[in-house]
Amino acid sequence: MTKFIKGMDLSTLTEMQQCGAKYYDEGEETDILEIMHHYDVDTIRLRIWNDPTSESGKEYGAGNNSFENTLRIAKKVTKAGFNVLLNFHYSDFWADPGKQIKPKAWKNYSVEELEKAVYDYTYNCMKKAIDEGVKVTMVQIGNEITNGLLWPEGKMPNYDNIARFISAGIRASKAVAPNVKIMLHLDNGGNNKLYRNWFDNYIKRGEDFDIIGLSYYPFWHGTLDMLSANMNDIAKRYGKDLIIAEVSMGHTMEDYAKYEKLDSSERKGCATSEDLVSKIEYPMTVEGQADFTLDFLNRVKNVEGGKGKGFFWWEPGWIPVQGSGWATESSLKYMNDPGPCGNEWANQALFDYDGNALKALKIIRDFT
Repeated sequence: MTKFIKGMDLSTLTEMQQCGAKYYDEGEETDILEIMHHYDVDTIRLRIWNDPTSESGKEYGAGNNSFENTLRIAKKVTKAGFNVLLNFHYSDFWADPGKQIKPKAWKNYSVEELEKAVYDYTYNCMKKAIDEGVKVTMVQIGNEITNGLLWPEGKMPNYDNIARFISAGIRASKAVAPNVKIMLHLDNGGNNKLYRNWFDNYIKRGEDFDIIGLSYYPFWHGTLDMLSANMNDIAKRYGKDLIIAEVSMGHTMEDYAKYEKLDSSERKGCATSEDLVSKIEYPMTVEGQADFTLDFLNRVKNVEGGKGKGFFWWEPGWIPVQGSGWATESSLKYMNDPGPCGNEWANQALFDYDGNALKALKIIRDFT
């Protein structure tokens, strides 16, 4: 990897189009992929959920990223000239440090059966994507696997099973596409102790990989200095390339209820509370978002040894439109989550609530 990757997660692309989202660049309505090209984006990250529908066939929402739906987006963005990062969650819906729920179809599997399921599922998805012409340049084996994956068998501190499951995915990806880079991705990018402990344990047990992926949200994951310190330390300690697999920063703290058209009891509102935002280094304004972005990009680019290889913004196009939210009643039931639903992320996009491209995109375009 020589070029600094400028990536975007557009997993909700199809859903946003179906819900009528419109995007504007310099005041003109423009296809979002054209806008991404204009701002020098080169790689699109897309999540894969095994079966994001209920037993009665109701969709879980948030992009409905079954492999089939994600494959359609992947083919579209490949045709538009982008590289693709495929992000396997190994769950039917969101997988993160707070939940790594096994797919419904794997619910009663033994450890050995789970290992085989990970291999087979990864192999089949990768083969289909490559055979259908998707330009896969990177693959993520699990999403924010800080506390493991495929719980309870693969839950921390069961490093042996965690390594077995991850290694199965790595072997499957390499069997199909040996030159595609493999990323392992944790959250909490400012927490050096966490990264040292996790990777020290994994590397003793698991298959080799190429990239350490980090999530960094300034309102949750410490200061930019903490992120820099962690990146510099783990780059030196493990000799791996680093990519910020997820990052965002808000452009406003204004509410967007009128765009969602939901009753207050049906919407969560911003994930970024006033209390969280009071602790961060830049204000959540259009200028603050742009200033943060430049500071952040410089820190990634300047990781020791040239190991900072790029970033993916999460999710730049998820503006507030009626019908698109982080969950549905069916997926709340799958997760055993009280809800409510709605869009938690609209103020973190790289477009304002009306779909106008923001200044941070120019910072990204002009960054070298």
